[in-house]
Amino acid sequence: MAAMMGLYTVTLKMTKVHKNLKQIFSAPSLFSPKSCSISTTASIFIHSRAQPDAEVPSTKHTESPFTGLEEVMAGYILGKKKATEVAHAVWKNVVRKGDLVIDTTCGNGYDTLAMLRLIADDTRRGRVYAMDLQKDALERTSSLLDSSLTSHERELVELYAMCHSKMEELVRSGDTVRLVAFNLGYLPGGDKKIKTESDTTLLALEAAKKILSRRGLISILAYVGHSGGR
Repeated sequence: MAAMMGLYTVTLKMTKVHKNLKQIFSAPSLFSPKSCSISTTASIFIHSRAQPDAEVPSTKHTESPFTGLEEVMAGYILGKKKATEVAHAVWKNVVRKGDLVIDTTCGNGYDTLAMLRLIADDTRRGRVYAMDLQKDALERTSSLLDSSLTSHERELVELYAMCHSKMEELVRSGDTVRLVAFNLGYLPGGDKKIKTESDTTLLALEAAKKILSRRGLISILAYVGHSGGR
């Protein structure tokens, strides 16, 4: 019976993934929300600008953000990969060395660290702006970065105690952002009563659209089993 239930769960996940991937690739490309609900506990939503960049893009970034995700998606379906790993795999197809990216809810810092790995190079032009309203989250993120990065890499990450709806204030006139990432819900290991709210998140999404670069990406990871991710 347990084996049958496990097979049923995997089949159900595969059906949902297939259905939602069809919706993704059939959706209009310019500023139309694309969603990929991939489990009953977590969903990934993608919103991208499809116009080509003014500069000539590298071969790595001329394909769809969803190119090459077969392995990580299979791992997720089988319970061997986390939803965050799926999101990170998508980011790799979009973000370039030297880019400006924003982590709107830095939490424990793992998304911030993943972003830094994508933008850091010897030119040191790239930046990660990471923010959170909770002091505990910023301290956890700072601690993770300090223990994981060189001093030069650490300088590429700027932490801010602020609401993500105010992210436009961080971006200088003329600059654009390649990736804006949201991880909605509450701080893992923190107070579950403190969570992201729909009103400020909607304002943050509007702000993200204004500063997003061509071929940029808005990534949303939402834990739909909790009110903070709905």
